[in-house]
Amino acid sequence: MRKLCVILALIAAILAVILSVLPVSNLAFIPAIASLIFGLVAMYLSNKQEKPKHTIKLAFLLTILALGLATYKSIYSTSEVGDTEELEQKEIQSEEDAIEELNDLDLDDIDLE
Repeated sequence: MRKLCVILALIAAILAVILSVLPVSNLAFIPAIASLIFGLVAMYLSNKQEKPKHTIKLAFLLTILALGLATYKSIYSTSEVGDTEELEQKEIQSEEDAIEELNDLDLDDIDLE
């Protein structure tokens, strides 16, 4: 049971670190919390069995790193919405250009046989 909790804590911590550096850094909180829970269970079982705790400490370190990065990115990153009117103008212009190109095509000369 201890080994399973340690492995799950490490996997969740590594996943949290990976997600925290990606643009979807808000998703890093889920595996980070899971890693903390598995790490605490593994720490409790290690204390009970008097086993080494170095790997569990590594999982905690990775989790703290992931939580720090994800928190920093969520606080200091702002998503800006562009000018939608300009995008609509470009879309209308591209539709008009496509209609003009279709009208300029000479389909009478095409031999279908």
